[in-house]
Amino acid sequence: MTVPKYLTVKQEAPQTADMYISGEVVTDEYNKSDTSASGFRDALQAVGSVSTINLHINSPGGSVFEGIAIENMLKQNKAKVNVYVDGLAASIASVIAMSGDTIFMPENAMMMIHNPWEIVMGNASELRKAADDLDQITKASVVTYLAKAGDKLDEVKLTDLMDHETWLTANEAVGYGLADQVIEANQVAASISPKLMDSYRHVPESLTRKPSEENNYRQRLQQKAKQSNQLVNSTLGGF
Repeated sequence: MTVPKYLTVKQEAPQTADMYISGEVVTDEYNKSDTSASGFRDALQAVGSVSTINLHINSPGGSVFEGIAIENMLKQNKAKVNVYVDGLAASIASVIAMSGDTIFMPENAMMMIHNPWEIVMGNASELRKAADDLDQITKASVVTYLAKAGDKLDEVKLTDLMDHETWLTANEAVGYGLADQVIEANQVAASISPKLMDSYRHVPESLTRKPSEENNYRQRLQQKAKQSNQLVNSTLGGF
């Protein structure tokens, strides 16, 4: 079986597979980085019987049901699953992350949880049904988060976090029981598409800057620090 191009699979160590989700979670794969439930299923079948799966996630999220299907596939797999949030696990990608027996987050990675949303057209009855459907869909995520968090998070607090589209640092995610261990920061850039970025309300500024903007931002900070140092030296030299 051919492994989908978007999903890199390595089996360098005996009985261990490294798998990567590095883009949007979708129903139909149009981009090389897209991940669908059917594509992930094929990748798992190609991996075969292994004792450990190291799943690396750097995703802005996407389709709720595709993500839930992927999460269930991993939970049902006999292998031990180690999840690494390399840069970002947002929205349904954070639900996929909950499949990990152990969830690792570099100290500069982030996890975002929120209530699911959809674009709806129709009359009043149809819109009310859509809202009710979203409430039911939300319950699936709530159950998944609480099962992982244990006694570190209750439903009242979780509901508040989801209502306010909360972007969690690695330490915060561990504190809420949604991750297990903070590891050393890495250089992987967070992946978030402009389309999904526009739909989220509280995207941290560090995720919205383009690489060139980030470099310019750093250069401005360095220049400002340099000017401050020059001012201090000049002032002290005049005493």
